[in-house]
Amino acid sequence: MISIRRRLLGVLFTAVVLAMFAGAAGTYRLALRGIDQVFDYHLEQLALSLRDQAFASTYNPPLPPSADDEFDFVIQVWTRDGDRLYFSNPQVLLPNRAQLGFATLETAEGKWRVFTIALRDQVIQVAQPLSARQKLATSAALHTVLPFIFLLPLLGGLIWWLVGRELAPLYRIAHSVGKRTPNSLEPLRLDGVPSEAQPLVESINHLLERLAAALASQRAFVADAAHELRTPLTALQLQMQLTERAETAEDRNAAIAELKHGLQRASRVVQQLLTLARQDPAEAGVTAGSSPVVRLAELAALAAADHAALAEAKHIDLGVSASDESAVVRGNFEDLRTLAANLIGNAVRYTPDGGRVDVAVRSGDGRCWIEVDDSGPGIPPEERERVFDRFYRRADNGEPGSGLGLAIVKAIATRHGASVSLDTSALGGLAARVSFPAASDATTRRA
Repeated sequence: MISIRRRLLGVLFTAVVLAMFAGAAGTYRLALRGIDQVFDYHLEQLALSLRDQAFASTYNPPLPPSADDEFDFVIQVWTRDGDRLYFSNPQVLLPNRAQLGFATLETAEGKWRVFTIALRDQVIQVAQPLSARQKLATSAALHTVLPFIFLLPLLGGLIWWLVGRELAPLYRIAHSVGKRTPNSLEPLRLDGVPSEAQPLVESINHLLERLAAALASQRAFVADAAHELRTPLTALQLQMQLTERAETAEDRNAAIAELKHGLQRASRVVQQLLTLARQDPAEAGVTAGSSPVVRLAELAALAAADHAALAEAKHIDLGVSASDESAVVRGNFEDLRTLAANLIGNAVRYTPDGGRVDVAVRSGDGRCWIEVDDSGPGIPPEERERVFDRFYRRADNGEPGSGLGLAIVKAIATRHGASVSLDTSALGGLAARVSFPAASDATTRRA
């Protein structure tokens, strides 16, 4: 698992160490540059201090210096003609000639910094190994960085504390979310939250709002479902009691017939409740964007065929008046078939005997429609929005039902990114229209 704290500690501590070594390198270069200037000045001054010294005309080299001699400089003196008069350390291999002024020479023993000057009738050269200068520069850099090396544990602890202090708001947010119960969905407070963490907190608050709305919707649904199921279940119990108390075969058969009708109504309510529960409004548009396309003409024909027997029993003229084969939409085939079946089923049930129900499928301008027109009583304009509510039934409605049909249509349409509208039909009843965004390809799901 990735830890922001460990990553921050690693990055910051690495940055501190790199900065320390970079400072040491810079200090070494600056110290070496300063030491070069100082020792070049010493070379020049040492050479000038020898201008009044008298050297024998015959070269007699001195004894080698002792092993503990810490004198780093080497001195050579020549005549104007090039005869060497003096050499302080014959064991050092330096050239017999040198250019005037400062120069850096490469020898078998390493690099040397030399200064040569012509004074009167002599040429004086003073040399010093660069290793001595580098040693002093390294010592200066080490003395500069050494305190920081001893301070590294303290710096590490300070970085640990600072990182923990700055990440504390995130831990508070995590603790606040962790102690929430399913019923405590109030938004998280933004007080003291860093600006970088505010988008996260706002997203969590939006999620909590959606969860609260979903839970409220589920509670309302369960309460409505319990209330709606109580009536048919009570009716079934009464019908069962009437069946048990029937004294004649005719009364018993009538009671059993009523019991069957009650069971059918209860089964329909349960089935519609299950269908409605499957339609999650939080996933609106998901089905439409991820499923294969479906031909609305084929769908409408199947739904009309499913209700042909009911329409024939009521002598209702049920048919598909327009069938556009190019009307294809994205979605779940079975859910869309349920949508069409509910629209046609409502129209057939509420249309009086001998009436008419027309189903049409059309497309154009990037949209596809399925329309159901009937010659029934219709719905007054002031109630057309309320009929989409769960369990809502009109007061003067004589047909049995659960009040879930149009709620299911609305939920399925929303899930597929479609819209539902109700209007007055040209047949005199209700015109129900569902408008879908047209699919972009022609891959079709067959029944």
